[in-house]
Amino acid sequence: MFIKGETKEARDRRVQEIVKRLDAHYGSHPPIFLKNENPWQLLFATILSAQCTDARVNMVTESLYRKYTCLEDFAKVDIKELEQDIKPTGFYHNKAKNIKACAAALLERHGGVVPDDIEALTRLPGVGRKTGNLILGNVYHKPSIVVDTHVKRVSNRLGLADSADPTKTEYQLMEVLPEDVWIRWNTHIISLGRAICHSQNPECSVCYLRDLCPSRDGNDPETWRPASERKKRGVTYDGL
Repeated sequence: MFIKGETKEARDRRVQEIVKRLDAHYGSHPPIFLKNENPWQLLFATILSAQCTDARVNMVTESLYRKYTCLEDFAKVDIKELEQDIKPTGFYHNKAKNIKACAAALLERHGGVVPDDIEALTRLPGVGRKTGNLILGNVYHKPSIVVDTHVKRVSNRLGLADSADPTKTEYQLMEVLPEDVWIRWNTHIISLGRAICHSQNPECSVCYLRDLCPSRDGNDPETWRPASERKKRGVTYDGL
């Protein structure tokens, strides 16, 4: 689909082997990197995680969720106070505004319950498809694909997506990945991206997906980019 000359059958075999190896390294049950005790805590932590590490978010929410123990606390808090509470996560003006408004919306529209469909989730302040899909998968166990920077980058490098746009990447992955893999694809690829498939200087020599990756070894770094951003030259891969 996204590698010149690769048939659907060859791609399906390659995907099956990729998933098998990812599961062998990271397990078939995805971890949740953001600490939480209920759905709205995970929702707010995900909002805070934009342009911030999970480790830092977890440090902030440890005290944040002791101070604010319910949605009502967030809905009525003074915005300046909340900004100071979450300042270490960066972009704290917008994040505070969205979290306060999101808490109010959950109370007013949903009786304090985090909704379980993507349309309702993405109508909440500060919630896009990435956050909404994370809630659907990790809270409600509904098949969904979370596309962050790691997933977009590595999926494109693996030839399983062909777009710089997260939403297009999401829909492309839905076509090529088995549905039972969707939820854990995010955490598997985040783990791979952090440890090996870095944005700059990926460590292809130690990657256990090296023989399955058309971008391996940096022989043609243009293959790390989607076709829309790539120089027009015949990049090919034989597949499995």
